[in-house]
Amino acid sequence: MEQSELEELKEKVFCPAVLETAGFAIDKRESTRLAVKYRRDNEIIIVIHGGKGWFDPLSDAKGDVLSLVENLERVPFAAALSIVADLVGFIPSTPVCNRPVQNRAAEQTVEERWTARRKPRPGSATWRYLTETRGIPEAVLRQAIAADALREGPQGSMWACHRNEDGQITGWEERGLEWRGFASGGAKVLFRLGPADATRLCITEAAIDAMSLASIERLRPGTAYLSTGGGWSPATEAALRSLAARPDVLLVAATDANDQGERYAERLRALAEQVGCNWQRHRPPAEDWNACLSKER
Repeated sequence: MEQSELEELKEKVFCPAVLETAGFAIDKRESTRLAVKYRRDNEIIIVIHGGKGWFDPLSDAKGDVLSLVENLERVPFAAALSIVADLVGFIPSTPVCNRPVQNRAAEQTVEERWTARRKPRPGSATWRYLTETRGIPEAVLRQAIAADALREGPQGSMWACHRNEDGQITGWEERGLEWRGFASGGAKVLFRLGPADATRLCITEAAIDAMSLASIERLRPGTAYLSTGGGWSPATEAALRSLAARPDVLLVAATDANDQGERYAERLRALAEQVGCNWQRHRPPAEDWNACLSKER
């Protein structure tokens, strides 16, 4: 098959068609307009680029619709071509939104976009969302603001920044009453709350959960509360590996109490063994730490 024919085939069959026929279903609670999460038992696939791309958040696997078939079916490329060709004309029951994103963000750097937003302040919509809806105490909120870790997003949403080892902003988690996403054009590394020289590192899957655990533990001394933003990119792994390699570090897997959380915890255990640091599983009594914080209110 010529390259032009391959490209034409990929324009006719999108990743949701493959996933739906393979028994995956959309996780609406965990999906955003730009990243749709599909689940099949313990398997997770995130569909991006308007349905043309995908990645596995718990491995390095990613690609286009053809590589998706190769990955799911464990078949060679020629067989994947045949499977995809058979799906021409198949329309998923819930198509991926493919609207073009009209945003001036493309004209600005990630750091410029971050700097242009206000910090949360008492009485603002974002402040109320964090303190009233999410139950984050003011003491924890003020510490996160002092660390320049939070900004006010659109319509009362929260931005929680990710930074690399040099302290540079790489992107931010976006959370609101009806919105969940990550900075367009940004990259997940780690959300960080706590002292830079902390020896107890609590790893969560969301900045909201990192701040919730910090609230429950009353900002335990010597502890940093970190979030991967639900991803496990090479940059995230490198940052965790660097932190865990320091002397006397305890790596705490404070991920969610579900299948995905256990898979993250297992990855953290393996990383701790590789770098030779101590490791501990700290499972929330509810599904996640913000749910636990809500029960305490």
